[in-house]
Amino acid sequence: QPALPPGLGEDKPKSPPLPPGLSPSDAEDKVEAPKQIKPRLNLNGSYEIRIGTRLQNDPVSEDITLAEFRLQLQNRGRLGDWNYRPTGDFLYDSQAETLRTDFRTGEGIFDLREATLGGQLSDNLDLKIGRQTVTWGTSDLLFINDLFPKDWQSFLLGRDEEYLKAPGDSARFNFFSESINLDAVISPRFDPDRFVTGERLSYFDQGSGTLVGQNNVVQAKYPEDHEMALRAHRLIGNAEVAFYFYNGFWKSPAGQSLDGRASFPALQVTGASWRQPAIDGIVYSEFGYYDSKDDSSGDDPRIRNSETRWLVGYERELAKDLTGSFQYYAEHRSHHSAFAANFPENSRVPDRTRHLLTMRLTKLALMQNLRLSLFAFWSPSDDDIYMRPYFSYQIDDHWTISGGANLFEGKEISTFFGQFENNSNVYLAGKYSF
Repeated sequence: QPALPPGLGEDKPKSPPLPPGLSPSDAEDKVEAPKQIKPRLNLNGSYEIRIGTRLQNDPVSEDITLAEFRLQLQNRGRLGDWNYRPTGDFLYDSQAETLRTDFRTGEGIFDLREATLGGQLSDNLDLKIGRQTVTWGTSDLLFINDLFPKDWQSFLLGRDEEYLKAPGDSARFNFFSESINLDAVISPRFDPDRFVTGERLSYFDQGSGTLVGQNNVVQAKYPEDHEMALRAHRLIGNAEVAFYFYNGFWKSPAGQSLDGRASFPALQVTGASWRQPAIDGIVYSEFGYYDSKDDSSGDDPRIRNSETRWLVGYERELAKDLTGSFQYYAEHRSHHSAFAANFPENSRVPDRTRHLLTMRLTKLALMQNLRLSLFAFWSPSDDDIYMRPYFSYQIDDHWTISGGANLFEGKEISTFFGQFENNSNVYLAGKYSF
């Protein structure tokens, strides 16, 4: 019989081999090892030398205000779906009273600025936990609902403005939706301001009625309880609207314990803010009611009264590379009569309402490498003033020089800025970034 066509006989041709990797035997032999998650080392930072001196003699403080070398190291990366970011400052400060590190006060040779782990818990909920700097609100160097720790000592000595915001230990939750955004910051332990203690800057002591400094360093008694801050915010048209709530303690000393130490009485704050483009610039306002829970009637002279705070502000470009901002701020005491009745004799009783006006002018020049700035505070009720002239020049991608001054003047040593008149200082810094 004639032979069958090819492929129909008993000796069928072999099928062509499968492409590499598709053979069952290949799949069995090739077993991938689980991927190992390794943190990436992405290190950067800066070196900085900063010096400063008083412009006049202060009998209770040293003439040199700053003489320090700072090394800041930063790292950031990912651990799976989570971001991590540590930042630390190593500081040699010749004017420091101690080398012992205290993260609460910022003292010592090391300050942990940030150590966080953050990521998504769900599509609309983020978490950032650890040591971090948190800020919110609308104003410029005036804080109503931003009740997170500030470093006032660094600010008044002439350190970089970024150090005004002090770090704290907290968990921050951010919830996002089309209707509203919610933020919650919970601190398991109270994080106070780094306030003026007398070690570096003199201040007015109400008890003695005099200026004191290293001869009367503040000893504080810190609460060990938790604190919580909440914010709800959203856009309404082109306006940013927010509501705030805080439950904790006065951030700087606002009372005195029975053993004579400075204390931080309980505080609850409710507030709101609004910000939107208008009048060829940005217009904003903010409000907050400070409920001093440990002195609801206002007749305890050891504890700061409840008060209402508000501000309005306006910012715009005045000319090419020149911007200006202006603010009006007020503090209104709730129980002024009780406060005045218990005020120490032969002392000036502060006004029921403290008024404050601010102005910031910023000029960029030399291809925006030179920055000139002036920030001025003036209180017509206290009749005192605080001015902060500042300059910075970026020489190249690494080197920056900067300098400025903190200038205080007032008719009374008992007013907020007047008490710092002997602390007027100038400073100069050189910084190398890598």
